[in-house]
Amino acid sequence: MIPIVYTVYGFALFFIVAWICLWLIHIMALSYCKWKLHRTVDRSPPEQPYPGVSILKPLTGVDPNLFSNLETFFLLDYPTYELLFCVENENDPAIMLVNSLLQKYPQVEARLFVGGLNVGVNPKINNMQQGYIAAKYPLIVISDAGIRMRDDTLLDMVQHLKENVAIVHQMPFAYDAEGFAAVYEKVYFGTSQARMYLGADFLGINCHVGMSTLIRRCAIEEAGGLAVFADYLAEDYFMAKEIVSRGWKMRVASLPALQNSGTRSVGALQARLTRWARLRVAMVPATTLLEPLSECMPLGAGAAWAAGQLFGAEPLAFFLVHVLVWFLSDWLMLRSVQNGSPPFTKVQFLLGWVWNECCAPFVLAVALLSPEISWRTRSYRLDWGGRARELSSKLKF
Repeated sequence: MIPIVYTVYGFALFFIVAWICLWLIHIMALSYCKWKLHRTVDRSPPEQPYPGVSILKPLTGVDPNLFSNLETFFLLDYPTYELLFCVENENDPAIMLVNSLLQKYPQVEARLFVGGLNVGVNPKINNMQQGYIAAKYPLIVISDAGIRMRDDTLLDMVQHLKENVAIVHQMPFAYDAEGFAAVYEKVYFGTSQARMYLGADFLGINCHVGMSTLIRRCAIEEAGGLAVFADYLAEDYFMAKEIVSRGWKMRVASLPALQNSGTRSVGALQARLTRWARLRVAMVPATTLLEPLSECMPLGAGAAWAAGQLFGAEPLAFFLVHVLVWFLSDWLMLRSVQNGSPPFTKVQFLLGWVWNECCAPFVLAVALLSPEISWRTRSYRLDWGGRARELSSKLKF
């Protein structure tokens, strides 16, 4: 029987190793962020013409920012592209909004598809299917409704598409807005999410989030077509996994994806983060068990106890220094992702940061205790491996 003292030292050593690894990820992600993000986009004429791009925009409903978000796609500085708007239902108010943009910008090649095709349980893929079939260019962009584009974003993404690269994805971030929910959103995506996203990309781990991604159509067809992934809610993860398994590479674009939903709220963001956590639990359960150790408070508490056991350090002092340095490194990370000062004060950042760090363990706990996933008007349950089953449909027209 192993003496209890060895068990205690074993756990203490585990926490210290995890603590060191997370700080190495901090340093690596911050360094990679400064090198990778916000590079100057080359606008000079290329030696060879840029390939055409078909942009798929799945839409469901209208929020206050949808018109301005969609309008940025009509103003892209890129020579050849088409916009393919996909709306699930003929009574959706997004149709009228899209038609007004088509009339405002007749010089931009754009089409509207209504109805979708039922090829699986994933409503996003069902909605996009008609547009995907009609797309005429070799490059496909899948872009969520809430994304706002800079005029050089598409050019930046295409310039990352080297010969062996099939996917160029934008790191999720948030467009500037007012209110605590906007601070919380920007702090989450600019600190903890950015750190793990950039760290995973640097290490070659699949971190693909498909809210704004450029994909070679030939790579999708090699994998069996878009419909193959319709039985997964996390179609972006499985699409990237399948394409990379065939020898292709992925790259993160230098410009982050600017999410600009017109209905920000703390509850809505936490519901979204909980849904993502439930997806991770079903897809990569082993990794999910280690997630608490990637958060400041649980890791700091474990490392403080371990430092006391192994080195006789004062646990409280160790924990407070750990939290302070983590806070400062997150401030530097956010400034780097923002490419300057964020649109709120340091006090607002502190409040948003404390809220984000304190809520993170509870978001994961809720995801573990309640596996049912609600997505817009539908409910799903995931089988191990990530395949989804629709439990009910509450869609009303």
